Amino acid sequence: MSVRTVLVQGDITEQDVDAVVNAANSSLLGGGGVDGAIHRRGGPEILAACRELRAGHYGKGLSTGRAVATTAGRLPARHVIHTVGPRWSSTEDRSDLLASCYRESLRVAEDLGARTVAFPAISTGIYGWPLEDGARIAVATVRAARTSAVEEVRFVVFDERAREAFARQLDAQARSRGPAT
Repeated sequence: MSVRTVLVQGDITEQDVDAVVNAANSSLLGGGGVDGAIHRRGGPEILAACRELRAGHYGKGLSTGRAVATTAGRLPARHVIHTVGPRWSSTEDRSDLLASCYRESLRVAEDLGARTVAFPAISTGIYGWPLEDGARIAVATVRAARTSAVEEVRFVVFDERAREAFARQLDAQARSRGPAT
């Protein structure tokens, strides 16, 4: 089944979904941007769950392009799926790593039985990924995903510039697929 995509301009920490995706750093112990907002709003339960992950299988942290789930603590969501996006490089194509963040997060969501998932614009903040290209990769990867559990993906962006970039990509990719059958 293909996934329905929705674009929301707002605060990802306020989304009432089964899973919120966190643009985490590899330490899993919080940071700035979306990561910091999710940890602050979600409360100490998220950090405690991340520390447990670090004490176990993820002792060296989470690799770029991978994803893992924890409780959502005090967020309206049920789970947080942490994924580590790549830093932008003008000399190395890391597009596959960025696409992997979306694919792996959807795989984890599927394992959780999540029907609704909210994604931020992974890597387009402090990691420097150009917004239009990040939106293109996000939309293409999610639209190509086939899942039996996930029914809706929300791209939750913070500002008008990001909303416009994602809207352009959603529209362009819908046009390129032709009429619905």
